[in-house]
Amino acid sequence: MAYEGILLGMGNPLLDISAVVDEDFLKKYGIKLNDAILAEDKHLPMYEEMTKKYEVEYIAGGATQNSIRVAQWMLQIPGATSYMGCIGKDKFGEEMKKNSKLAGVNVHYYEDGTAPTGTCAVCVVGGERSLVANLSAANCYKSEHLKKPENWALVEKAKYFYVAGFFLTVSPESIQLVAEHAAAKNNVFMMNLSAPFICEFFRDVQEKALPYMDYVFGNETEARTFSKVHGWETDNVEEIALKISQWPKASGTHKRITVITQGADPVVVAEDGKVKKFPVILLPKEKLVDTNGAGDAFVGGFLSQLVQEKPIEECVRAGCYAANVIIQRSGCTYPEKPSFN
Repeated sequence: MAYEGILLGMGNPLLDISAVVDEDFLKKYGIKLNDAILAEDKHLPMYEEMTKKYEVEYIAGGATQNSIRVAQWMLQIPGATSYMGCIGKDKFGEEMKKNSKLAGVNVHYYEDGTAPTGTCAVCVVGGERSLVANLSAANCYKSEHLKKPENWALVEKAKYFYVAGFFLTVSPESIQLVAEHAAAKNNVFMMNLSAPFICEFFRDVQEKALPYMDYVFGNETEARTFSKVHGWETDNVEEIALKISQWPKASGTHKRITVITQGADPVVVAEDGKVKKFPVILLPKEKLVDTNGAGDAFVGGFLSQLVQEKPIEECVRAGCYAANVIIQRSGCTYPEKPSFN
């Protein structure tokens, strides 16, 4: 099987500005632990303050890009993955390009001359992360870029598509184009719920894309928010996963599978009206560095096996392996080679 360009991701490429902070810092900026939000005006000074006050690390991030990089790392096949998103024409953008090439991902960035490369403050307290994203250039992605022949060629080549829900705030029309293409070609289109605010405030675009989703990923908090928004009156993650998997589909080729992670609790997989649970690899607290990128890494590991047409058990096992590696390191980073077998 030819793996070149088999998996394509689209999303918001962000440079993570990561630091271990304290409770007071979170309080000052009104940030909840374990949340992911878009920066408002009140958050803008925090980026500067973090760099002055704490030891910061700069790591190439953005949810979709993390997942694609992890899938690429797990596959160890150069050019198996591609990625699109928008960066600025600046040193952070150059850094991102360098980073992605080293990771072996075939990136086709849209470069915007008016806005700086997007950043994401990763505030770590007790190993748990809170994300505040200042999209900047990432917010400038246009479907015109996607339609250019050299970029659409990546779409034509791919058999699997993954887009984090965060991209719904930027270019829902790009998502629709790819989703409709995937349905027409019987390819596999996948998205992530990504954050409670996406389910709450971007409900319309999320619902428009949902019929095209062959796989829906998310965590327990996002699943419960999705349930609340749709008036399902249940907090039971297994029930919610089932209901999402039974949402009407645009194409009947693939049945929808819902995959919900729950931190240290078992992964919930709903398909065919049934729920399966898979235990995760438990990690002693002292080995936890930070949870930044854990969910992204889970998806990346999962996709690395899915594109090889492995059974769902193997996909979940690879997802758990990748997440376990990432939480023992700062940000979404990994050793040179995976030891997954």
